[in-house]
Amino acid sequence: MRVRGLSVAYGAELVLRDVDLDLPQQELIAIVGPNGAGKSTLLKAMLGLLRPIAGEVTILGRGLDRGRRLLDVAYVPQRESVDWDFPTTALDVVAMGLYGQLGWFRRLRREHHERARACLAQMGIAELAERQIAELSGGQQQRVFLARALAQDARLYLMDEPFAGVDAATERAVLTQLRELRAAGKTVIAVHHDLGSVARTFDRAVLLAGEVIAEGVVAEALRADRLAAAYGTSMSLEVSTAASAGLAAADEPHTRPSR
Repeated sequence: MRVRGLSVAYGAELVLRDVDLDLPQQELIAIVGPNGAGKSTLLKAMLGLLRPIAGEVTILGRGLDRGRRLLDVAYVPQRESVDWDFPTTALDVVAMGLYGQLGWFRRLRREHHERARACLAQMGIAELAERQIAELSGGQQQRVFLARALAQDARLYLMDEPFAGVDAATERAVLTQLRELRAAGKTVIAVHHDLGSVARTFDRAVLLAGEVIAEGVVAEALRADRLAAAYGTSMSLEVSTAASAGLAAADEPHTRPSR
């Protein structure tokens, strides 16, 4: 994933300015920063869902104008951004991850439904296949959307806050799948809101505050001086091992409306 000179605006408001990134493959990468930092905006611009006012994005060696990139990239949106009242089953949602491989005018065959059921089982919710998506809990819905991404069997996974608002069991299930994706040679880039868990979850971090403050391994990207530059307050992140991390802040960070 390469980003060069990327700037994005909503009307007259410049949300991202001159973003440059070179992100390696086969790693778990977190995008972190205060509210309003442009984290979700960056993810959507990487996908081509938002048109930048300047700059370019290259995914797996191809520009965003190359339609076939959709077969190589899976997207897990924020749960709050999805219309959960749409009448469809969990199995149908997961099967949507296969349409890019089939083309929209071809019918799913038995093996495709079996693949979708296997992905639900992989997320520990095989018994929910025929349930309406609106009937599921927040954690179950999140597992369904991750199962849809798994069905796509992409090379790159972009996720917008995959751990937000889920129960402990779902958090463990998501973390297990992220690690299995990395072990399979996949790349995951995820917006993440909990600084205290970055080190035990991700290999690298992008610290964002309208622009890139830092990018690199977690211990370097989230140094105290860089956190202060992003959050506007004195903060420190203890990064001792990949299994433990904690956040201490002298003051609550100043935040802006979510973007």
